[in-house]
Amino acid sequence: MMKGEERQAAVADYKERKSAGAGIYAVRCPNTGEVWVGRAPNVDAIRNRIWFSLRQGAAKPASLQAAWNRNGEGGLTLDILERIDPEELSPQRRLKDRLAFWAAELRAEVV
Repeated sequence: MMKGEERQAAVADYKERKSAGAGIYAVRCPNTGEVWVGRAPNVDAIRNRIWFSLRQGAAKPASLQAAWNRNGEGGLTLDILERIDPEELSPQRRLKDRLAFWAAELRAEVV
């Protein structure tokens, strides 16, 4: 068990750590060929968020939840398609543009 000072130091370290950065990701269902793309401010943490929503039965879009319900956790994969440099002048605009590109490129539904 952590003592008070150790805990405070651990919390401070956690808060100061740098995010791996924003990016574009794809969730794929190899069984059906379906693909969903999305953007996230921390692309390395997005899988946990999506899988949590799927386990709760609350994921959007409904087609993604349906694929999870049919195929289970092992039936979906997540790939990071692109990382966006956080030093860019307009990372949110870049994310939006790249999301549109990947959705068209993969003929994917946007998450």
